[in-house]
Amino acid sequence: MPTLEPLEFSQPANDLTSIADAERKKLLVKNDYFTNNLYSATNKNALSDGDLKGKGTGGYLDIFNTNAGSSLDIRERKAQTVVNEYQPNKPYTTPTA
Repeated sequence: MPTLEPLEFSQPANDLTSIADAERKKLLVKNDYFTNNLYSATNKNALSDGDLKGKGTGGYLDIFNTNAGSSLDIRERKAQTVVNEYQPNKPYTTPTA
């Protein structure tokens, strides 16, 4: 029966490996949501608070909220509602015969 030997993937120290390690550290994107700023539905960058980052309101399935979205989303939504025939005060209704 064959025996399984552990595989060794380490590389000998050389200039190419040290240069690659240094470049990898520079190129990896910094994770802003690490240990003490975990990303969740209530994170500052997830909430719609007037900046361009946040989209949600933190409410459960809160999709019909006019305050949801980034500042740009809210501004565009208001601009589109002006030309829309059916607005919150004039909703679409089923016609009667």
